[in-house]
Amino acid sequence: MNVELSSRARKQLVRVPVHIARKFALWVDLVRVDGLETARMVPGFRDHALKGEWQGYRAIRLSDAYRAIYIVRDRRAIETVCVEEVNKHDY
Repeated sequence: MNVELSSRARKQLVRVPVHIARKFALWVDLVRVDGLETARMVPGFRDHALKGEWQGYRAIRLSDAYRAIYIVRDRRAIETVCVEEVNKHDY
């Protein structure tokens, strides 16, 4: 499965703490190698659907403060995980 990062997500990843960037990279590798369904089953990422203005998107928890927001799109008959943001979030 392909994983693409938006320009916003790339910029945000530069500013996050190193351990957050590493956990995100681990999730990306897991999605690429084992698929999104397997990554969703890992309890440490707490994959969940979003509501409100982000309805239709999903998020993973990278820590108590950080999350990554993504959506799955079909690009040329290939499912692609498009990461829109990696941000600090008030839970």
